[in-house]
Amino acid sequence: MAATSFVHRAAATVAINLRRIMARDGLTFEEISAATELDERTLRGLLRGKTNAHARTLHKLAEGLGVEMDELFLPPGRYAPHQFDRATNTLVEEVIASRADLFGNWSQRDFDELFSRFGTGGQLTPDGVIATAESMNVKRDIWRQVNIILESGEAELLSQFVNVLYGRVTSTSPAGSPPASAQ
Repeated sequence: MAATSFVHRAAATVAINLRRIMARDGLTFEEISAATELDERTLRGLLRGKTNAHARTLHKLAEGLGVEMDELFLPPGRYAPHQFDRATNTLVEEVIASRADLFGNWSQRDFDELFSRFGTGGQLTPDGVIATAESMNVKRDIWRQVNIILESGEAELLSQFVNVLYGRVTSTSPAGSPPASAQ
């Protein structure tokens, strides 16, 4: 019984998020059908929230809508902070439009993070948006490199290096003196 209840909740959550995405992006049923290559019967079932979709269907849906699959499973009400951030950090949209080169391959989650950033005293300035985007890009590149290294034969070396750096950063020794473990 509990598993059945979970399946129905997941289907209902997908339905709520699908309707939210449709409203947010001004999409019609026909546009979604064309973009996702899902048939009418499948889409209507998803919108009603009565049936649980297969992983392949959810993947086609997310890809066709241009969202990450996680967005289809956001609990109702969890999207409100993102809407607030977008409404109160208005200069971000202008910078995105004028500096599209900074935002290649960004996910919805990346944009949500950028919109959630604020400067001292309020929203980011245009220079603050650019600096934040550049910083986020550097961080993304480092994570990409780390993920590649972790899949290689150098994973153990990286792990040891990270442990040494973490120890240095989290050490409570006075500035300039090595951590107790290094003495």
